[in-house]
Amino acid sequence: MGMTMTQKILAAHAGLDHVEAGQLIEAKLDVVMANDITGPMALPIFRQMADRVFDPDKVYLVPDHFTPNKDIKSAENSKAILDFSYDQHLTHVLEQGKCGVEHAILPERGYVTAGECIIGADSHTCTYGALGAFSTGVGTTDIATGMATGELWFKVPSAIRFKITGKPSPYVSGKDVILHIIHEIGVDGALYQSMEFTGDGIQYLTMDDRFTICNMAIEAGAKNGIFPVDEQTEAYLKEHCQKPHTVYTADADAVYDREIEVDLSKVRPMVAFPHLPGNGHTIDEVEQMDRIKIDQVVIGSCTNGRMSDLRKAASILKDQKVADHVRVMVVPATQKIFLQCIQEGLAEIFVKAGCAFNTPSCGPCMGGHMGVMAKGERCVSTTNRNFVGRMGDTESYIYLASPQTAAASAIAGYIANPETIGGAQK
Repeated sequence: MGMTMTQKILAAHAGLDHVEAGQLIEAKLDVVMANDITGPMALPIFRQMADRVFDPDKVYLVPDHFTPNKDIKSAENSKAILDFSYDQHLTHVLEQGKCGVEHAILPERGYVTAGECIIGADSHTCTYGALGAFSTGVGTTDIATGMATGELWFKVPSAIRFKITGKPSPYVSGKDVILHIIHEIGVDGALYQSMEFTGDGIQYLTMDDRFTICNMAIEAGAKNGIFPVDEQTEAYLKEHCQKPHTVYTADADAVYDREIEVDLSKVRPMVAFPHLPGNGHTIDEVEQMDRIKIDQVVIGSCTNGRMSDLRKAASILKDQKVADHVRVMVVPATQKIFLQCIQEGLAEIFVKAGCAFNTPSCGPCMGGHMGVMAKGERCVSTTNRNFVGRMGDTESYIYLASPQTAAASAIAGYIANPETIGGAQK
């Protein structure tokens, strides 16, 4: 019986020739990561287990959720992980204002690569599966264990094979693809399974598209998402990463619980209505409804704060004005992206359009700061979750969408079709 990509990575890190779905294994870790919310909670647990981390090259503590510090507690949390990083002589000391959002900064700086076994104390750690790695979110006790021992127990997941075919239309991106998939299978449709993406259509998905898709695998309940390593992946790793990597491919006789075909040519721009990422509607369906007036737009986050995302938003906002009653927060995911936006003139486009151009942070994504909503307000957001109270008052409403749809909606003042507003400018 063959193995999937995920199963091969786990087998290699457990020192086994073969693993099967449901098997309990102990695997060696290549990267252990936590942030300014989860890290401080893990430190007291770690100190009960060990005096020193297992490997200072492999532990990363990233301040990004409530940074720049929004209050005294967030300042204390950031100081705790920074002090720990220096005390433990971590190779990579990450300080707020000098890095960015964890799931963007780690690939950008080459801290993660293909074939690795990665854990992070954040559910969207599955992002790095875009590079062909096994990457998953865990709790604070597991993170403490990983920092202390460099190993962790896993139950080997079964897998769903997503066969990607076709070519997407110009206003369809990775965000639309994953919202389409979650709408089709549900928010528990891949519960504790590996979402493995294959097929000829992958060539039309950029690395940023793949990061977005894997980032939101958890929104379908998945243990991880993973793409095969192809020429695009190799090119990305060559540019960003100096670490050696290993390429794992699924066996021809690998066992999957089911196979789902996704024809990219049939995927439409998607909007996930409150209060679940699986509550998806195509933009065509939205246009048949009464106009949904909005108060806020957020473009950024670990899901859609990368350079290509901001270029897409800027291409629609250029020479346009945000609707009078709408406030827009544009949040680049890293300092490098922030600077590139300035150098390419994107920052000027955003500000002239009437947007706030903010420092890299998770900020508004989980109602931290730079975009908290009041009762009754509606937001189109490129983030990954639209749960009740996620971005502020429990009676505020979040609509998840791509950067193109978010930008078009900012101009219109209601949820709008990027093909109509964006296309009219071409």
